[in-house]
Amino acid sequence: MLHTLSKNYILNQTNSGVDEKSFHFPEKILQFGTGVLLRGLVDYLVDQGNRSGCYEGRIVVVKSTDGDTSEFSSQDNLYTTHIKGIAQGELVDQVLINSSISRVLQSNADWGEVLAAVRQPALQTIISNTTEVGIQYVPEKIGDTAPASFPGKLLAVLKERYEYFRGSNNTGFVIVPTELVVDNGRLLKEIVLKLAAFNDMPAAFVQWIEKENYFCNSLVDRIVPGKPRNLAEQEEKAGYTDKLWIEVEPFLLWAIEGNEHVRSVLGFHQADERMLIAPSIVPFREQKLRLLNGSHTAAVPLAYLSGLNTVYECMEDDYMRHFFEEVILREILPTIEKTCPQAGSFAQDVIDRFANPFIAHKLISITFQESSKMNARNVRTLTRYFDQFKAVPEHMCLGFAAMLLFLKPTRTDDGKYFGMRDGEEYQITDDNIAIFAAHWETYASPLQLVESVCADDRLWESDLATIPQFAETVAGYLEALMTNGVKKFMQLQQQKN
Repeated sequence: MLHTLSKNYILNQTNSGVDEKSFHFPEKILQFGTGVLLRGLVDYLVDQGNRSGCYEGRIVVVKSTDGDTSEFSSQDNLYTTHIKGIAQGELVDQVLINSSISRVLQSNADWGEVLAAVRQPALQTIISNTTEVGIQYVPEKIGDTAPASFPGKLLAVLKERYEYFRGSNNTGFVIVPTELVVDNGRLLKEIVLKLAAFNDMPAAFVQWIEKENYFCNSLVDRIVPGKPRNLAEQEEKAGYTDKLWIEVEPFLLWAIEGNEHVRSVLGFHQADERMLIAPSIVPFREQKLRLLNGSHTAAVPLAYLSGLNTVYECMEDDYMRHFFEEVILREILPTIEKTCPQAGSFAQDVIDRFANPFIAHKLISITFQESSKMNARNVRTLTRYFDQFKAVPEHMCLGFAAMLLFLKPTRTDDGKYFGMRDGEEYQITDDNIAIFAAHWETYASPLQLVESVCADDRLWESDLATIPQFAETVAGYLEALMTNGVKKFMQLQQQKN
């Protein structure tokens, strides 16, 4: 019978990599959220900082959802991080035991303990991931019990800190939300101040919030699939059971807008150069949007219509791997590398991430809101490319044509639209599908269809019809796809290459 992962078990294992002194580090971070992204990225980095000796601090985690916290306490808050994937073209398969969490408190049942934790001088950081819905204004009165919203909880925590230390200087927090919202730190601060006004908080307290606390915009990027499907097999190999075991990809990025004070408080950043604290995170957001998200959007309709089903299958297919590499390295990268200094290395990381055999990222899922994603991620790249090279990017034009074909409905039923792939239907999930359906109903030729779509200002932030040769190039590819079929078209293209 296997042992349960615990402090005693780990300290009796000579190769665990966990030092007994790590259990005695002071609590330095209050973390709102128990999800796998925080555990696989933020808590991983804290653990790395502790291992390297540059931080020596632990995390108090606040669980806002209902239910007890026994899954953590039964394992002394330890859990396994299994890093699996491709890095620099090489396979990575590494198991680490994370000891960064000191305790997990349930916000309603343990609210008094949450407030008590805030009174510790060493606790200087607040981190959150409460989903995008979490950073929203909810008008509520702050009292003795746990507020309902995350901003409400944060305001109550700040109030406790302020009152306990009597508004002293240098008693505020570095506050880093990781929710996937643009300018998440700025937005969270605005909501907290608005909520303070709703509660008629004292002016001196409001001034302390603004002067002594650092609300940092941040960007996180790491795929964390979570608990492995073959957990029993992994536990047998490891020699212990772990209810909290998570898998993560090798790649990670945590970009934080901050100054030297933020850098000093978040000292664990020294353990991993991929945790970046800089005056602006705009370049990191831009390279992720264009290279990672943009290449997905450009390639997925073509790959899906050809019969492929996951991103990994694309990277195993000679033609689609070439397509991805051309779009990423030859068409998108040149348009941002001057403004995004790390874009070159990030582009190579993206290719490695797509080739991860342990992640089954379904193409049909990525096609959700395809046209809106094309607008947000790739339209500016198309215009930048033409401005720079006085030509159109051939592979992105092909991707645009494949998107149009993917958004061609073959049947509607009760407001739902369906397309056809190899004789089987797929549902089109796109808020603009009625617009595309109308264009398909009225077109007289592929060129006329493309020209009308490109000029439709309901769809694009720029008039794509004004890019010379764009409509003609897309229409040529669309006609070839319709004439030959997508799979045959790709075979013919590969023969040319």
